Amino acid sequence: MNLESPKVSVPKSAEYLFNALTDVKNFEKLMPENIAKFEVIDENCFEFGLKGMPEIKLVKKEATPNSKVVLGAASSKLPFTLVGNIVELDANNSEVQLQFEGQFNPMMAMMVKGPIGKFIETLAANMNKL
Repeated sequence: MNLESPKVSVPKSAEYLFNALTDVKNFEKLMPENIAKFEVIDENCFEFGLKGMPEIKLVKKEATPNSKVVLGAASSKLPFTLVGNIVELDANNSEVQLQFEGQFNPMMAMMVKGPIGKFIETLAANMNKL
């Protein structure tokens, strides 16, 4: 299952956004208002929970300076990645798009597609808070 957020323009440099997204504690600023838990485990890992959803632990898997940050599920039970693609428009403006890719059975995919789609849209919309 692949989902993409809308592309969001952010009045920050690609370097600034990259540095902000590689610091996992900044993801708390991007979370939806219905967040029930946010905990930084270490510099590469955090766990969060939304009301009515199971808690999810994300680990920083890959980082390409100023263009891409990849987070993945810490658990192999629900394998997925969340990729933040950053495109520099000019020195002070960038575009960010989030991509979610998960390996789910068809029933699970049908159940989680809506909530996950809304979640990544919210994360992208909150990029201006960084």
